[in-house]
Amino acid sequence: MKKLKVCIIGTGSISDFHFKSYANNPDIILHGIFDYVTERATQKAAQYGVSHVYPSLDEVFKDPQVDAVSICTWNNTHAEISIAALNSGKHVLVEKPLSLNVEEALRVQEAVEKSGKVLQVGFVRRFATNTKVLKSFIDAGKLGEIYYAKASCLRRIGNPGGWFADKERSGGGPLIDLGVHVIDICWYLMGRPKVKSISGNTYSNLGNRGNVENLSFYKAADYDKSKNTVEDLANALITFENGASLFVDVSFTLHAKKDEINVKLFGTEGGAELEPELVIVSEENNTILNIHPQMDHLSFDFEKAFQSEIDSFVNSCLTGEKPVAPIEDGVEIMRMLEGIYEAAEKKCEVIFS
Repeated sequence: MKKLKVCIIGTGSISDFHFKSYANNPDIILHGIFDYVTERATQKAAQYGVSHVYPSLDEVFKDPQVDAVSICTWNNTHAEISIAALNSGKHVLVEKPLSLNVEEALRVQEAVEKSGKVLQVGFVRRFATNTKVLKSFIDAGKLGEIYYAKASCLRRIGNPGGWFADKERSGGGPLIDLGVHVIDICWYLMGRPKVKSISGNTYSNLGNRGNVENLSFYKAADYDKSKNTVEDLANALITFENGASLFVDVSFTLHAKKDEINVKLFGTEGGAELEPELVIVSEENNTILNIHPQMDHLSFDFEKAFQSEIDSFVNSCLTGEKPVAPIEDGVEIMRMLEGIYEAAEKKCEVIFS
């Protein structure tokens, strides 16, 4: 089997997880790098031993040696670069979100269908060990029919600033940055039901709280505490055609005692918490049981999940096997994100036909 030659597009902080994971995969060659800032691309090439630094995206797409690309750029470029890569015959792994809106997402889907190439969306939590274990229990019917899920990803202070805080480039704040992950993992484990209606709210009451001292948090390379055009909190109730529902709330900043992440699912035969640690709730002999699996990673294992995600993408490219996070799922998640923003803006429920 030939090795897959990969080019990574964009060298921000998330790209390091791509570089490291590809480097650990024996079936690929890290062939090239492109970044709009050539100096950054050159530094990464030296760090990871990559032979080609491309002067433009056109040169990436024209190179017949490039089999696949990883897109690690600003959100507002994801759809455009994905389409260009697919049209040039490359497989694509695109970081979440797939696009800024459903219209863009559908154009990407059209390009996937026309090209016949693989596109995998970067829903990395699908590849975490705790997710895989829980899904095996769900697939075996241990939770029965999952009819309700609840997810929170709340930061007391944690607006990364820079492009994350610029709506033109990011498409939004914590909803599109953090909510995309927790919405997706709940929806995926619920069996990917079709969305029926959405009610939602967004709030911009606290800004990025650049005045706060004594608490450290991740900051984008272009962080500027004076600039922020995204929401600081979002919540939503998503109802599906099968009657199931999902409640989610996410924040960049909130007057809260501590950061927290919770992902919970409830079914007719049992329940589960995926985060902060995997635990399964069951019932036997008229007694409720809390089942604590014995495993190395009860919480999201970031590096291992990324490795599994990259390995899965490479396998799909080389074998033609359908990705675990295919284009259709990227479109449906974007439909939910756009629906929440629309419901919040119009202050009314959004109904899907």
